Amino acid sequence: MSIPVVALKIEDFKTFEATFNARENGCVAAGIDVNVYREMDDANRVVAIGSVPSKEVLFEFMTSPEQQEAIKIAGVQGPPDVTFLEG
Repeated sequence: MSIPVVALKIEDFKTFEATFNARENGCVAAGIDVNVYREMDDANRVVAIGSVPSKEVLFEFMTSPEQQEAIKIAGVQGPPDVTFLEG
């Protein structure tokens, strides 16, 4: 199990949150358990922290056509900053 920390710049938190919540079933199906937090000092920056079976599973999920479309709808600005942690 890997622990990803994914930082994203977004246009609008409410739009991002609605799109993120709509993709919950896709996350569950991929074995991804993640929570999203908005930065206190920058309302247009979010950080997702959770667990995934492997780096490969997360990257496969993130690059899927469905997720790429969701990223556009969510208003994500630029590529994510992804860090993996070990326990």
